[in-house]
Amino acid sequence: MTQRYEIRLSGSGGQGLILAGIILARAAVLDDHKVTQTQSYGPESRGGYSRADVIISDREIYFPEATNFNCLLALTQEACDKYLFDLRDTGTLIIDTTYVKNLALAADNTYELPFTEIAQNDLGSAITTNVLSLAFLVKVTDIVSDKSLEASIARSVKPAFIDLNLKAMRLGFKLAESYRN
Repeated sequence: MTQRYEIRLSGSGGQGLILAGIILARAAVLDDHKVTQTQSYGPESRGGYSRADVIISDREIYFPEATNFNCLLALTQEACDKYLFDLRDTGTLIIDTTYVKNLALAADNTYELPFTEIAQNDLGSAITTNVLSLAFLVKVTDIVSDKSLEASIARSVKPAFIDLNLKAMRLGFKLAESYRN
């Protein structure tokens, strides 16, 4: 990779997207890339909008905010509606069909899975949706290495939740592999 790669992780407050952005940025640093990570969230910490932007490059990054995404992860309908039109024509769209029911425009590289439902059913908690969907994103985009993502998760989450989040990561990888086949 020699160019700027822009990722927006979007949804609502409480879904862990800021943490997911930090995990992704840290993984990119572990892979020796140049990285910026910015975040924004609504006035309510839970239920309002939330987004994290991560820009990964092998060159200097002069503007730190994502404006024309290579990849958009949308965990809510509101986030999908708000940010979809900033996705490049050749970009990758990943949506959580648990909450995103209407897709106005489908990109060629669109992945639709009920991430929240899968996290709840397979891992016993929707709280891991952020890591599950992030691992899926990493696997389909190959933006960072699996090893760096795993190390970043271990460094970024509270010790009591490392094992659960690593399970979510492995499940996200597995979902991406089965989606490709």
